[in-house]
Amino acid sequence: MELGLAGKVALVAAASKGLGRAIAEALAAEGVSMAICARGESALTEARDAIARSGAPVHAIAGDVSRLEDVHRIAQSTLERFGRIDVLVTNAGGPPAGVFERHDWEAWQKAVELTLRSAVELTRAALPGMRERRWGRVIHVNSIAAKQPVDGLMLSTSIRSAVTGFSRTLANEVAAEGITVNSILSGFMNTDRVVELNEATAKREGVPVPEIERRVLGQIPAGRIGEPRELAALAVFLASERAGYITGQSIAVDGGWIRGLM
Repeated sequence: MELGLAGKVALVAAASKGLGRAIAEALAAEGVSMAICARGESALTEARDAIARSGAPVHAIAGDVSRLEDVHRIAQSTLERFGRIDVLVTNAGGPPAGVFERHDWEAWQKAVELTLRSAVELTRAALPGMRERRWGRVIHVNSIAAKQPVDGLMLSTSIRSAVTGFSRTLANEVAAEGITVNSILSGFMNTDRVVELNEATAKREGVPVPEIERRVLGQIPAGRIGEPRELAALAVFLASERAGYITGQSIAVDGGWIRGLM
C-alpha cells in the first residue's frame, strides 16, 4: 500500500528503545526524515545509527520531555534541522506503579509533567506549522489504562486518561485544517516497561514474577504479549495519507485485553 509518507518529517519522542524506537524505525522505512529524542544519550546515539541504516536522515536530540526547557529545545532543534514537523509522535516512560496511598502530590505532579505536559507542549510546538501547511498528524502513544483501569497503576490510569481527553478535544479543533489527532492505547508489550510493572506487582503482592506473567497472559485473548513492531505498524498507518479521515480515535493494540464493546 502506498502510504504517501516519503519526504515527510517526523519527531518521535522516547525513541531510543521500546515502542518509540519501533515507531521511528517503521517511519524511516517509509522514507520519513526522522528526529528522535530520549534522555539517555548513549542509547539514543545507538538508535540513531541503527535507524540511519535504512537510508533515511536521522537527527537525534538528547532531552527529557518532562522538562519544558528540553521540550522547547527538542522542537527547535528539529525545526532547525528539517524546517518542519509533519508527524508528531508523543511518547514517554510511564509513571511509577503503586496504589493511591503510595503517591504524594509530588509524585502526581511528576506524573503530570512526564505524561500529560510532555504531550501538550510537544503538540504546542508542532501544531503551528501543521496549521500553516494544512496537513499534519499527531499521534499520542498512550495506554490501555486510559480506557480500562489497571490495578496498581493509579498514576498512569489517571494521567493517561487526561491525555485521551486532550487528544480527543484537540482533534475536533484542528480537523478542518487537514490535521488528525489520534491515540494508540498500548497493551502488554515486549518492552522494559512491562517487565518493570510485572516486577512491581510481584513485589506488592509478595508472589514470584512468573506468577504475575502467567496471570497477565491469562487476561489476553491472543495468549501472548505484543511486539513493538505491531504497534508501530498502526502508528505508520495513522501517520499516512491513507488515514486522513481517521481522527479523534483511541485505538488499542492489546491482543483483545480491553473487554469493553467500544
